[in-house]
Amino acid sequence: MERHSLEKLLAGDDEASAAALAALRSGATYRVWDTTHPTEQHAGIFARRLRRMRLHGVEPLGLERMVRLLREHGRPVRGGLIDSADQQWTFLIYFTEDGSALVACARLQRRVERSPL
Repeated sequence: MERHSLEKLLAGDDEASAAALAALRSGATYRVWDTTHPTEQHAGIFARRLRRMRLHGVEPLGLERMVRLLREHGRPVRGGLIDSADQQWTFLIYFTEDGSALVACARLQRRVERSPL
């Protein structure tokens, strides 16, 4: 997917999409897969991860909404990732099967390697 096409798809009104668009325009790297997967597969995995994150006091931007939208969509989706230029954030992005519309987006903080000292 071309960068300008991805930017158009991210022009939504939710916080996660706006943050992903800003990251993309600031030099983020991205990849979108050509394969599709059932939405329930992704929704189930991320619902469990969200519960685990909340146990640790983490509330990822848009993840609860993403799980809900994937379940509501109910059809196969194409996935992708955007990694911010500063390496602080990863955005999960899901599109319709043909890649013509954004289904859901969420932002996760990337793990920071800690010094053993």
